[in-house]
Amino acid sequence: MNSRLPPAGAVASPCINVCRMDPATGWCVGCRRTLDEIAAWGAMGDEARRAVLRQLPARRAALARPAR
Repeated sequence: MNSRLPPAGAVASPCINVCRMDPATGWCVGCRRTLDEIAAWGAMGDEARRAVLRQLPARRAALARPAR
């Protein structure tokens, strides 16, 4: 059994091991979470984790748009 896998039913971290913060947004360029979200992830319940995950597609899209 792999001890790095989350327990059954747990919401896995979106971390992709590209850990660098974007100074303009405050989001990690890998997973798009804030430092506060990353730090709190281990203590968050599944609903709180899902709430963070729901925000990530919009953050990715915002970073994909060219700057004006």
